[in-house]
Amino acid sequence: MREWKDDYLYLLTDDTGMFQHSKYAVPDPRHGYTTDDNARALLLVILLMKEYPQKAYEKLLYRYTSFLLNAQTPQGKFKNFMSYERHWLESEGSEDCQGRCIWAIGTAMADPIVPAGVKTVLGSMLRAAVPNLASLKFLKAIAYALVGVAPLQDHTSQELVVKLGENLLEHFQSASDAHWQWFEPALTYGNSMLPWALFAAYQATHKKDFLSVAETSLDFLIDQTFTQNYFQPIGCNGWLPKGGLAAQFDQQPIEACETILTLQTAFKITQKASYLKRAMQCYEWYEGNNSEHCCLIDNVTGGCYDGIRQNGANGNMGAESQISYGVAYFTMNNLRRI
Repeated sequence: MREWKDDYLYLLTDDTGMFQHSKYAVPDPRHGYTTDDNARALLLVILLMKEYPQKAYEKLLYRYTSFLLNAQTPQGKFKNFMSYERHWLESEGSEDCQGRCIWAIGTAMADPIVPAGVKTVLGSMLRAAVPNLASLKFLKAIAYALVGVAPLQDHTSQELVVKLGENLLEHFQSASDAHWQWFEPALTYGNSMLPWALFAAYQATHKKDFLSVAETSLDFLIDQTFTQNYFQPIGCNGWLPKGGLAAQFDQQPIEACETILTLQTAFKITQKASYLKRAMQCYEWYEGNNSEHCCLIDNVTGGCYDGIRQNGANGNMGAESQISYGVAYFTMNNLRRI
């Protein structure tokens, strides 16, 4: 693994939060910010604080938390898109945005490194958001939210874990068959979040149905994304419909990151060494062990390119890619110490 550089993390972050996009290696303020990215940035900075206890990272923790606080509406939902001039561009974000915010908030609340004062604010945000979570309809949003609330030990969170987990089970039972062990009639984006959510639900409840479907669906996903001796995420230019062929491009950095996180949890529960091997291959995808043999990490700034196209790496380096690489890097670093 190469040495971690945080140069690009700071280039992407101003006194409001993290910019959404870049023009090649230069942050592009014209596209403003998203709550999605600042929620994910909160996850990254927690890992950074554990690895390097620096005051500068703690300041970023406060900044990204403040962005989420500003994004929440009186109804407990989160706006997503903000212009560079700090004007919100919508009254409410997507369901995925709601789920990602809960993922970040719950993870931060459960981590002992996060200061108590920050947790107090996060707790108030979570209480405002919880009444909206049971009505989530999109499966990835459900999965993001479930991963966020699963580590929390209070009664309300545990009830929500069971409800959201059983929702995923119902979708799996409805959509799967002997040859298609999945929750939906297509593999699209954020696929690994679905088995990860059920692994997390099992950790919280010890319900064996959650573990069984988590393993079955993860093994199916592995079969679809490790057809060669490297990780090849489902491309966003066509996805993989049931009975069809997987799109090869564009391959997105967030898929490698979320798959590593899923495999990490799967390994901790099952102790299957094969999951560790696959996690390492996911990380190596960033460094060139991929279908196009291209490294996605910029040697100068440590930034991560936005994905793999048919002709090589996408030269832009937006927030989602940078955060995904950082979370993958430190998650894999921790796994290697086991």
